[in-house]
Amino acid sequence: MSRIALVQMSGRADWPANREFLRAALAEAKAGGAELVLLPENAAVMGRSDRDKLALAEAAGSGPIQDFLAGEAARLGLWLVAGTIPEQSPEPDRVYNACPVYDAAGREVARYRKIHLFDVSLRAGAEVYRESATVVPGTEPVCVDTPVGRIGLSVCYDLRFPELYRALVAQGAEVFSIPSAFTQPTGQAHWHSLLRARAIENLCYVLAPAQTGEHDGGRLTYGHSLAVGPWGEILAEKPESTGVLFAEIDSEEIRRRREAIPCLEHRRL
Repeated sequence: MSRIALVQMSGRADWPANREFLRAALAEAKAGGAELVLLPENAAVMGRSDRDKLALAEAAGSGPIQDFLAGEAARLGLWLVAGTIPEQSPEPDRVYNACPVYDAAGREVARYRKIHLFDVSLRAGAEVYRESATVVPGTEPVCVDTPVGRIGLSVCYDLRFPELYRALVAQGAEVFSIPSAFTQPTGQAHWHSLLRARAIENLCYVLAPAQTGEHDGGRLTYGHSLAVGPWGEILAEKPESTGVLFAEIDSEEIRRRREAIPCLEHRRL
């Protein structure tokens, strides 16, 4: 069995404020016995506008945000799936929404750039999002070997694209990480169903740390960080408050479930 922790936060437009919240949450996760910690999408900044993150964008592997995350992973001896940070892209007015992963020595061992971008219109057009206006999409599915199993990386809106998770399983994924900032209306309608579906159809653990509450600029996120087992059962949930959620992962459970229903071997397409 491996103990993991999901951090649920109500991110601000101010990186120093987010940094201090994360510092305390990571210390709590360590004290609680976690080997691996997962942060939500936009852990570095939830801006008042979509363009706020451009000013904080860092080159891959270098900058105050990444230095802090790597440093905390090393100081605490934790593996860290670091939510997402704004990473510089070849386009000056757009960034990558990037998820770096650090080992317990603070070394970056993987980096995933969010592939599917949230361009939607909710509440009859009253709530509109155009992530592609400030974000360049990634192109490559990414898996990484960790002490809790082989993790397939994804972010938030990726959850609606099951073909990504099939591609991650084809790369050997046993666990999916899905750091998120789901809106209130889409979260209420679909969050639990989608997360449980991705777990059931792939017989994988699903770990989904989330943003929650009202953020600078008025955006509302759903919260409800979840850890889901490979049978689709909810192992742990944190409804709306900020803080740390713990869960246990058993690699033998994945093997047992995949032997019982070998649907991944029965695919014909």
